[in-house]
Amino acid sequence: MSKTAIKISVIGAGFVGSTTAYTLMAKGIASEIVLFDRKIERAEGEVMDIEHGSPFTAETLVRAAGNYDETKDSDIVIITAGAKQEPGETRLNMATKNAEIMRSIVSEVAPRSPQAILLIVTNPVDVMAYVAREVSGFPKSRVIGSGTNLDSARLRFTLSKKFGDIDSRDVHAYILGEHGDSEFPAWSLANIGGQNIDAAAAQFHVDLSESVKSELGDSIKNAAYEIINRKGATYYGIAMSVARICEAILRDERSIIPLSVLLNGEYGIDDVYLSVPVIVGEHGIEKILTPHLTDDEMGKLHNSANVLKEARAGLN
Repeated sequence: MSKTAIKISVIGAGFVGSTTAYTLMAKGIASEIVLFDRKIERAEGEVMDIEHGSPFTAETLVRAAGNYDETKDSDIVIITAGAKQEPGETRLNMATKNAEIMRSIVSEVAPRSPQAILLIVTNPVDVMAYVAREVSGFPKSRVIGSGTNLDSARLRFTLSKKFGDIDSRDVHAYILGEHGDSEFPAWSLANIGGQNIDAAAAQFHVDLSESVKSELGDSIKNAAYEIINRKGATYYGIAMSVARICEAILRDERSIIPLSVLLNGEYGIDDVYLSVPVIVGEHGIEKILTPHLTDDEMGKLHNSANVLKEARAGLN
């Protein structure tokens, strides 16, 4: 963005929201960060803790807020508020209780920041992004779900380990579809060092048979559940994922990131948010990419779309 003063508001000072605010501040990509929570004391405590690290980072104003007026004229509004996902609970189980929360929040923040990009993190993120766009009336390019960006990072990290601890930044792979139980790895798009994943596996002498691929896909899909079972919540990975998305927007990087976006005919899918590769820049979603998928992968993408449409219909 050409603006020199960048304001980001984070709605919800729970584990995800506060860790996101901390990560944004540590990266120094905004001049002002507002951490909003109805429980103002919680937001104030988190901000006090974060701002004590300010001598070690670029200068950033971090403020706590309990009034939506404090979010006015934000460039990006990140919404993390919602009911906590309990052990054994699927993301889609949370749809009904979080939809009302999302409607309430968006009806407050959208009029105060009419030019903002809404970045939805609250789960189930695909359904919540649809609700946020419906309430805000914003163009689809400016209502984005964090989607499978983190899931894809988990896949890239896991593959980097399997391929002998190579740099995970040199592993390119996507998880597509729902951010949830119907998500899937698009193996046909995965590559390492310019080689498709199967050719790379042969060169590295790595077993990447169909059964191994299936196990890897399941491990990525279940990663959040495993973390929640052990420590009660996930927040570091998603905070870094959200900060990365904000970087791409604010620096107009035109980066290709798998995010939850509204499809209107792409892949033969209409009127549903789910994750596919997109170009991200200062205006939000600059372009939805449609790389060739195998018939099996296309079937899985359509299955995700149907799952999400059913979940959304349940809200009505």
